[in-house]
Parts: sequence; C-alpha cells; structure tokens
Amino acid sequence: MSRTLLTAGAAAALLATSAPAGAAAPGAGGRPPITVPPDKIVIELATVNGSGCREGTAQVAVAPDNTAFTVTYSDYLAQVGPGAPPTAFRKNCQLNLRVHVPSGFTYAIVQADYRGFAFLQPGASGQERASYYFQGMPQTAQRTHAFTGPLNDNWQTSDKTEYADLVWSPCGEKRNFNINTELRVNAGTSNPQTATSFMAMDSTDAGVSTLYHLAWQTCPAPKKA
Repeated sequence: MSRTLLTAGAAAALLATSAPAGAAAPGAGGRPPITVPPDKIVIELATVNGSGCREGTAQVAVAPDNTAFTVTYSDYLAQVGPGAPPTAFRKNCQLNLRVHVPSGFTYAIVQADYRGFAFLQPGASGQERASYYFQGMPQTAQRTHAFTGPLNDNWQTSDKTEYADLVWSPCGEKRNFNINTELRVNAGTSNPQTATSFMAMDSTDAGVSTLYHLAWQTCPAPKKA
C-alpha cells in the first residue's frame, strides 16, 4: 500500500511555528541556525503495519512551513478488563514514511510529541514507547514513558533529542524513515475480571495528534571530479 498524503490540509492542527520557509531560524542552546527548505515537502505512507493502525486509521499532514508533520490515529487503544481480548493489552504501529526532500537538504526528527487519553485503575499501569530509524541505518533512537493508576485524564509525552545527537537522513540518498510506536496496559494489582483500564492514542479531535518536529540542514556541495 502506498498513498500520497496531505501536505497542507491539516495545517490548522499543527502546533509548530517558525521562520518563513527559506529563512534561517535561530538555533537554540548554541546550535547553528536551521535553514528551512523553501520548496514544499511531501510525505507518503509507504507501508502501515500494526494492531494500532489498521487500514485507513492513520493520517499524515505536513505543516505549511516544513517544520513539522502530524500523525493522527482514529483507532489506537490498548486495554485490559471485562470483554477485552487477551492480546488487547498491547497495541503497536509501524509507519514507513517516504519523505520527498527538496534538493540540497537533509532532515532529522528533533522532537516528537504524543497525546492521548488514559483510564487506569488503582494498581494498573500503562506505557507509551517509540523508536525511530532510517531504513538501512543502524542508529535507532528509542524512548519509553510510564504511567500509573489511578489515572483518568489526557496524557502527553515528548521525546527530545539534543542537536549533537540527531540522526540525519544521508544526503543524496533515498532512505525511508520508520516510526514504531507502542501502547501497553498492565492490570497490575487491579482485577481485570471486573475493572477496565485503557490507554488511547486516538481522538476525534484533529488537534489531538502526534506531532513530529523537523530539523533541517543544507547538504555539502558535491565534490568536483
């Protein structure tokens, strides 16, 4: 399955703002300014696999200023409790993204923001985990966030990477970018025969979605023979 996704249609749902396209955004923490490519980027979902993102339940949109993209899920929920299938305690999603990068630029994921809702009974626990890597490259970034019951509220986590530790897409090469996410719920000392606990990374509100912040670099000019 491969389909081209929105490049600006869900712009209102994106939270990131930065300098106009083509301008040099000021760097934070002493890092060099980030030059944002002026040409529009396009992201395609090459493949989508996992119990948390069945066919048609994950959508991607790119910010108009090329500084971020969102993934919105509509059926991503892990749960334990009466009537829940034994495998429902864990849900996962692997997105294989084909990013069409403007010539002369390379990118990295500098921050990922995850949002959802959790209902955890006293004694129960939940976990959100994510990993990121470019196809064919050994470097894999992984982050895990834990939650404990009682909890009945929205949740949010952020995975941040220091500029010096960013993994950049190789210049001049086409490498798909992989994002693996996972939700887990453990009944713990609660009674799954009578009490339900769940964690969701989905919403009917387009403003509640996963947000990935992009960092950009210009590629070095090819060496002349």
